[in-house]
Amino acid sequence: MFRDLKPYPHARDIDLPWLQSLPLSWRLARAKEVLRSVDVRSVTGAEELLTVSSARGVVPRSSTNVTMFQAGTYVGHKLCWPDDLVINSLWAWANGLGVSAHHGIVSTAYGVYRVIPGSGLDSAFLHNLVRSVPFKWELQYRSRGVWKSRLQMTHDRFLSAPLPIPSADEQAAIVKYLAHAHARIDRAIAAKRKLIVLLDEQKQAITHDAVTRGLDPSAPLTDSGIPWLGEIPAHWQVAALRFKYDQTLGKMLDSKRISGAHQVPYLRNTDVQWGRINTADLPVMDIREDEYESYTVRKGDLLVCEGGEVGRAAIWRNDGLIGFQKALHRLRPIGDEDPEFALLALRAAKRLGAFDTGRVSTIAHLTGEQLRASRFAWPPPDEQKGIVADIRAKTAKLDGIAVRVMREVELLREFRTRLTSDVVTGQLDVREIAATLPELTDEPLLDADHTIDLEDLTEPEDADD
Repeated sequence: MFRDLKPYPHARDIDLPWLQSLPLSWRLARAKEVLRSVDVRSVTGAEELLTVSSARGVVPRSSTNVTMFQAGTYVGHKLCWPDDLVINSLWAWANGLGVSAHHGIVSTAYGVYRVIPGSGLDSAFLHNLVRSVPFKWELQYRSRGVWKSRLQMTHDRFLSAPLPIPSADEQAAIVKYLAHAHARIDRAIAAKRKLIVLLDEQKQAITHDAVTRGLDPSAPLTDSGIPWLGEIPAHWQVAALRFKYDQTLGKMLDSKRISGAHQVPYLRNTDVQWGRINTADLPVMDIREDEYESYTVRKGDLLVCEGGEVGRAAIWRNDGLIGFQKALHRLRPIGDEDPEFALLALRAAKRLGAFDTGRVSTIAHLTGEQLRASRFAWPPPDEQKGIVADIRAKTAKLDGIAVRVMREVELLREFRTRLTSDVVTGQLDVREIAATLPELTDEPLLDADHTIDLEDLTEPEDADD
């Protein structure tokens, strides 16, 4: 399906910045020759609310995480129907468009376009074309404005855009081929993502066993008295966090009192993810020198999220002056405690429900008192370091596999994008292959356990030859 792809036998040169050649049998038409603008408004405002996703095209708003303001009524808003092309005029340049599979309400700022009967344009082909990488150049060129985030494409500018269009039979073959190809590639991506999840679960199991039972399977056990933890090695100590770590909550950001005289970059809740901390494009706040001890971090400090995903934590491993906001707790080890072990223990505690309220949801905010009072099982410091080293050794290979699989996912995505672009612009001829494929149905095109190897795909470097 992928190995036998060939270019069209006969092509002609054309003068477009994003397309240099076109099969002889294809025509180049202005959008206004095959599409017309549609402006029908909702009378009741009761139709399904739709939005345009740059990743998925036109989708029900209920299926997205859109948090933007919703109108009190949608009476008078635009309507679209299945097979209509919907364009977010402000985000066309960023792939904010697609052919809808739904009937519903869209923003009054959107453009809605319908295929002109008898024009010979297939809406499914159109969807793949206008969302392809080459056509993105045309969308950017036709969007106008001072700032990139405020570029807008008018009806007239879009309707004057050139569209490469094959015959109706060829469009049907292209749509059929891409549906099968996308299904195969997407199934492969899903399988690889599942593998990444399984690798992470295996890592967590290794970590859990080590931080709750230690490395000696013959060590005598005793009840920890901690419901989520259970039995632990008898020589371990059960103690509240306050006896092992000094806890401090970060500084509250008061924009009205920022003078700019003592600016220090600071970390926010979102900057702290499990095991890693973002250091790029950090904001600044006023932290005076006499506040450094309270509101800055130093190498080896453990940062724990107070809200959001409560308990999420990472270790600060850098030098330099940096503060932290009130949404974060700073844990500084007392004595010889190993923050690497504490990080692993916190993640295990999170997975085992240590921060649950006893109801369905977790606590909304992890206060300093709650964190300090949280009880954990603590091996002697030397044993903590041994456990950390053992976990690192056992999970290093799993990490290497996960990195390789994630790279394979990116290659598959790149291949999918490039394949679509080459097919809808006439750079690859898929007519013979499409003729051998089964007809499209609503059923999945592949078995649930189907995967493909990267070797089954055209190598990116070969495609440039």
